[in-house]
Amino acid sequence: MPKQIIETKDAPSAIGAYSQAVKVGDTVYLSGQIPLNPETMEVVGGGVEVQINQVFTNLAAVCKAAGGSLEDIVKLTVYLTDLGDFAKVNEAMAEFFEAPYPARAAIGVAQLPKDVPVEVEGVMVLNN
Repeated sequence: MPKQIIETKDAPSAIGAYSQAVKVGDTVYLSGQIPLNPETMEVVGGGVEVQINQVFTNLAAVCKAAGGSLEDIVKLTVYLTDLGDFAKVNEAMAEFFEAPYPARAAIGVAQLPKDVPVEVEGVMVLNN
């Protein structure tokens, strides 16, 4: 199956050699999103809760551009520089997602691009 590159101005543009998402068949591989404002490409302020919400807002925009929504995500990987923020991710997910929730992993890391506290990537399956 050919791959289709997904791109939208409603989410931050890639800051490296990658695509916002790649679609193969009904599966969409969503690149990691960090809390960047898509218009300014600057990290949003206001604390980690605001930044986590921006990450999910960015992911939602890429999902939409691919023809789906957050509800179509089947797997998320959350990267946190402080695993103490895990509960805040759960709170944000309760706002952005409804049960049944996607499968998920949370990984503590030493550092993320632009020194942000959170990055989230995912896999979405359309027409499921």
